[in-house]
Amino acid sequence: MYGIHIDRKSSVDTASTESEWTKKSIIQFPDPQKISLSIRASALIFADEKSQQLLSLIEKVAPSNATALIKGETGTGKELVARHLHNLSPRREGPFAAINCGAFSEALVESELFGYERGAFTGAVGSKKGWFETANGGTLFLDEIGDLPLSTQVKLLRVLQEREVIPIGSRRPIPIDVRLIAATNVNLTEAVKAGRFREDLYYRIKVVPIEIPPLRERKGDILPLVEHFLEVYRNRLHTTKPELTPDTVNNLVDYPWPGNIRELENVIHRALLVCDGRTLKPSDLSLPSIQPIIETDADYEQTTNQKLGSAINELIQQEPEQLYDLFLNKIVLQTYEYCKNNQVQTARVLGISRNVLRALLKQFGHIQ
Repeated sequence: MYGIHIDRKSSVDTASTESEWTKKSIIQFPDPQKISLSIRASALIFADEKSQQLLSLIEKVAPSNATALIKGETGTGKELVARHLHNLSPRREGPFAAINCGAFSEALVESELFGYERGAFTGAVGSKKGWFETANGGTLFLDEIGDLPLSTQVKLLRVLQEREVIPIGSRRPIPIDVRLIAATNVNLTEAVKAGRFREDLYYRIKVVPIEIPPLRERKGDILPLVEHFLEVYRNRLHTTKPELTPDTVNNLVDYPWPGNIRELENVIHRALLVCDGRTLKPSDLSLPSIQPIIETDADYEQTTNQKLGSAINELIQQEPEQLYDLFLNKIVLQTYEYCKNNQVQTARVLGISRNVLRALLKQFGHIQ
């Protein structure tokens, strides 16, 4: 359990006040290694105005049993938001189970979610509860739900409608009382249009949509997070807490943080290892050079579509073999190179999950 008091002030006057305010505006979780296999970041900050709006929404919907869909880029803290929803709900004394849907093959994901009976398939020497049964009476968090195979999506929809699961190899339905919270970093609306995600399931899980802004859009959270991570890793490393130079502060605030909170935590950890112990300089951060993503207006988008359409028509007239794979390979590779082989940013630009991106890069031989 953890205690929290949120101070809604958006600015402070002195360093000491800022330090005190930072402590009050942060949600700290227990040792991440003890509470989940997939959770990495250890804190959420609600200092920025956008984050305060997010917190207000969380506090409003947490007491209900409504299914929630959390959307946000990789590393923004989607699982932490799901855990906070659980901790503020009447289910707080029940289990909180988290599963990354992209971490299992199509053959395994159903047995992980719904369980199986002994002899249901080769190797099933005993029965096993699925995650829905494990989370009974509590909350089940399904991360990267967009990676679920269509066949599993059908069964998941039935579970949500009937409030019961049927383990593989069994004909006996098991009643469940679980609140589902799903998360994704891909555009499910586009996935529905492309036929990769069921429309009926999409509307079933987005009863309460929760959007987590990327860290670059809530700059007011950056320095409080830095303060928190400096304290965490100073204690772990048994070192003194260094001062941030003005240039370091500017670099931290101006950097776009494509990996969001997770990247920030790793950068601060490394910086404490290499700094001189007294000051933390820009060179200690070792921030990569990231090219900005161009946000186009309507005229630019129309011109781009015209150019792309002309190029496609010209290529079609040449009747190349495997046209779809040719296009897919080209757009994936060119975006990957533009993002300097940064998989997180490449996936964000393409609007797909990192797991899907890695599968495509392997398919076309760009990575092992």
